Amino acid sequence: MAAHLRRLLRAHDRIRAAYDEPLTIDALAETAGLSPFLFVRSFGAAFGRTPHDLLIDVRLDHAKRALARGVSVTEACMAVGLSSLGSFSTMFKRRTGVSPASWQRRARGWVPVVGGIPQLWIPGCFARMFGPSNFGEAGPGAGE
Repeated sequence: MAAHLRRLLRAHDRIRAAYDEPLTIDALAETAGLSPFLFVRSFGAAFGRTPHDLLIDVRLDHAKRALARGVSVTEACMAVGLSSLGSFSTMFKRRTGVSPASWQRRARGWVPVVGGIPQLWIPGCFARMFGPSNFGEAGPGAGE
């Protein structure tokens, strides 16, 4: 059983490492040294999801990171090995509940910075967690 799991882990690692390449069940089964049918059934039993579901999740995780860095939706789509922007956007919205552009706007925010730089892109979640908060009160100079 341990040898069988090691084979599945090889395929699992390949999905994580080569997410931007066109991966097929046949190629992944070959990596694991199993027949395609046995590979899919064993992978699901071992990891609780299909190889395709894992591949989509890994691709979307990398796309989210790219979007948070400020790349365009098209660039994020191509960077994760997908060629159809429409399919990427549909898949992204189905899995996250928002479009890639909406997710990017929420993940990034303009934050004013002192010292000559007018504004800086900082992930919105980071800014909300570690940035100053006025708890809904007016800031300095309000009402002047």
